[in-house]
Amino acid sequence: MTEFTPYASLFGGSLIGLSAVLLMLFRGRIAGMTGILSGVLPPHVTDWQWRAAFLIGAVTSPLLYVLIFRTNIEFSVPVSNAALIIGGVLVGIGVTYGNGCPSGHGVCGIARLSQRSIVATLTFMLAAFVTVFVLRHVMGG
Repeated sequence: MTEFTPYASLFGGSLIGLSAVLLMLFRGRIAGMTGILSGVLPPHVTDWQWRAAFLIGAVTSPLLYVLIFRTNIEFSVPVSNAALIIGGVLVGIGVTYGNGCPSGHGVCGIARLSQRSIVATLTFMLAAFVTVFVLRHVMGG
C-alpha cells in the first residue's frame, strides 16, 4: 500500500526546489543529481568540491531530520538485489540517452520551460505509470 503524505511531500518538494534555485543562484548550475554525481566520480571535474558537498547534504539531510524530530523513516525495498541492479543499469542507460535525469529535467528543466525537459519528464512519468500498472495489475505484484 502506498501511503498518502501531502504535507511531508509538499515540504520535501519545497526543499528540493529551494536547493535547485540556490544552486542556480550561487553556482549557475542545474541540480541534476546524475550530472552532479558524475562530476565526483573519477576522472572527476575540477569543480568537484561543491558537487561532493551537495551529495553529502542530500545523504545526510534525512539523518538530520531523524535526529531533530526523533522519528524513524520507515521504508522497504520490495524487490531483490538483482532487480535493483537491473533497474539501476536501465536508469543509467535512460539517463545517458535522455541527457539528464528526472531531477535535472523535471525540477530545473520544466522550471526553465525547456521543451526537451518537458518531453523527457513526460516520458519518465509515462514509463513509471506503465511499469507500476504492469507490476501491480498484470503481474499481480
